[in-house]
Formats: sequence, C-alpha cells, structure tokens
Amino acid sequence: MYRTLNERISELKNKLKTEEKHDFESLRQLVEVLRSEDGCPWDREQTHASIRTDLIEETYEAIEGIDKDDMVLLQEELGDVLFQVIFHSRIEEEKGGFTVDEVINDICHKMIIRHPHVFGSVEVDSSAQVLKNWEAIKTVEKSRDTAKSKMEAVPKQYPALIRAKKVIKKARAAGFDFGTDGDLTAQLTDLTASLANADEETRQKLLTEIIFTSVQLAGNDADVEKSLGDRVTDFIENYPEEE
Repeated sequence: MYRTLNERISELKNKLKTEEKHDFESLRQLVEVLRSEDGCPWDREQTHASIRTDLIEETYEAIEGIDKDDMVLLQEELGDVLFQVIFHSRIEEEKGGFTVDEVINDICHKMIIRHPHVFGSVEVDSSAQVLKNWEAIKTVEKSRDTAKSKMEAVPKQYPALIRAKKVIKKARAAGFDFGTDGDLTAQLTDLTASLANADEETRQKLLTEIIFTSVQLAGNDADVEKSLGDRVTDFIENYPEEE
C-alpha cells in the first residue's frame, strides 16, 4: 500500500517509463498520472464537454484509416479512440461515477444479450435475421414500442445525412410510404424547378427538401455520407492546378 497519493503517482511514473511493453492497465495508469496533481495541467482541467470534439475527431481519423486501407494509421487512431474512452471513464471515476471496468462490464453484458443465437438457444439462418433479432431486443431494452420513439432515439448529434438515413429507414420499417422511385424523382424535379423564382429563405428550405428527398431516393443500403464525402474528395483531386 502507498502511504500517500504522491508516492503512488511517483511509482506509476517510474513504472510507465521503464516497462518494456505497455498493456491495458498501463493506459489506465497513464491517464491516472496525467490527471493527478503531479501530472499535466491541461489534462487535469478537462471535462466531458471540453474534450467532446476530440472524441468525434479521433473517431473520424480512425475511419480514415479504414477508408484508406491503412492499417498502420488505423492502429494508431484506434489507440487515440481508446485513450478517449479511458480518459472519459477516469473523469467519472474521480467524481465517484462509473469506472472503465463498468463500461466494459456493460458492453459485454449488452453483447451477450443481443447475441442469443451465440449465447442462447435462438437459431438464425442469415445475417438479416441477426439484425432483425438485434432490433427486436433493442426495442424491448429501450422500451421503444412506437415508430416515433425509435426515430427520436436516433441521436441529433449524428451528421445530418447519417441521421436522415437512419430515420427514413426506421420510418419505412414501420410502414411509412415515401413513394416509389418515380414519385421521388418527380418530387426532385418539382423542387428543383421551384428554385428559380424563390427568395433566399424559400430557396434554403427547398434545398433542404431536395437533400432529404435525395436520401429517400438513395435507399436504405446507400451510404450517402460516404458517397458525398467521396464526391468532395473527387472534386478536390480534379480541381485545376493554379498557375
């Protein structure tokens, strides 16, 4: 046992500097040191809210590794994401809230429950059946028994295109009829035609409707967020070189 907290932090510093290979416990101890009085002033000042954007950015940087099929980059960025998980958990632990062990316990418990075909007696014959069961279990867990409650559960913090796709998919699953591809194409034609004589406020509303209708037309399986991102990248790559 350590006689003082300072002695513990000093011991952890020495351990972290000298150990040949770091592991999960090393990361926990690293964050503890950084957040201590004898650690880093910046790290010590952070809150969930102050590093909210960092978690988002690190996640997108991990996605970049996937999109580029760059496993070196992915390994590095997954480390940054994991650091964020440990950091947020440490903030809560210091306040007497949850710990990272409880985070791990919760996700393991959730995954076991949501895989009854692996850990129970449920039989499935396809990935589609797995997803159907997943949604059914989630509905019971969250007490979301109406289509509206399921749509409201899609986080507002999602990028708008991703949120739109998920909400549209849930509405369709509940039986909402957005119309056929022909209907949606006709709507886009009418909306586009209306832009010509629209004032600025109306123009923005029409453009928003065009985007929302386009997501409907793209279909449930389309990754509209990635597609638009790829189109922006294509635009940049083909932009004329400046003289």
